[in-house]
Amino acid sequence: MKKIKKLYLAIIGTLLGLGSVNAQSISDIRINEVMLFNKTNYIDSYGERSAWIELMNTSYNSVNVAGCYFTNDITSPTKYRIPTADPVTLIPQQQYLVFFANGKSVHGTLHLNFLLDSTSRFVALFAPDGRTLIDSVTVPVIGIDKSFVRLPDGFGVWQVSELATPNSTNELFETHVTAGEKFVKFDPYGIVMSLIAMTVVFFALFVLYRLFKLMARVVQKPIRIRFTKPKQLTAEATERQVNEIPGEVFAAISAALFFYETEKHDQESTILTIERVSRRYSPWSSKIYTLRQSPQRVVVIKK
Repeated sequence: MKKIKKLYLAIIGTLLGLGSVNAQSISDIRINEVMLFNKTNYIDSYGERSAWIELMNTSYNSVNVAGCYFTNDITSPTKYRIPTADPVTLIPQQQYLVFFANGKSVHGTLHLNFLLDSTSRFVALFAPDGRTLIDSVTVPVIGIDKSFVRLPDGFGVWQVSELATPNSTNELFETHVTAGEKFVKFDPYGIVMSLIAMTVVFFALFVLYRLFKLMARVVQKPIRIRFTKPKQLTAEATERQVNEIPGEVFAAISAALFFYETEKHDQESTILTIERVSRRYSPWSSKIYTLRQSPQRVVVIKK
């Protein structure tokens, strides 16, 4: 019974351990920046300068790297074990943690027991099982106070940076670079730009050609208008239409014709025109001069 109980507790502990590892996402930890020759750059808590390694938590939850292993020799993956009793090993989401490769592990948790220099430029991070490789990088021989960084942080391509950014984003000093400057670096001789410009011009000309050709076809196409002859109505259809007209319509038409005929008259003008009429005649031809005057008769009344 005791053996079964111990086995049961061991299984539960293993499952809980795996659950905590998966919840913390150890696999989301990345080596984000490395500096080999530190002469005037980052200083540790002892006021000393040495090579350093920056880890980044790329996940959106805090991850504890305690129990993981650092090494500069792939054949010896468990060279330095990160202590588990120090809270500094808990990396918040999207944050950074710097370790010093100065060979002085007695100085604390963040100090490794090996060196990084021109002859030892490989660094790797292993999971707490000592076999699962989380991330690794081989740093090229670069100048003093120059760092080997990932751009963008955590997932980008490794490249040499003139400005080191320990415990902060590597994109801090890249925001001032404009798109034009990046394109100049990508295409220093302008070959790609010329090809793009020529492609755009030819494409625009082709589109205009097709458009004008289509418009010419539409303009030159004759317009056909179809005239349909009115259908001749038969006598039965005409009579049916007449019969369908109500009597009120005929009465209204008759009344309108009557009023039109009775009220139809000439339009009179309100302007009066008076003209003088003169007779043209000769007094010799006038009748009044040809009449003879009869003598006056005197009537005598006798008493």
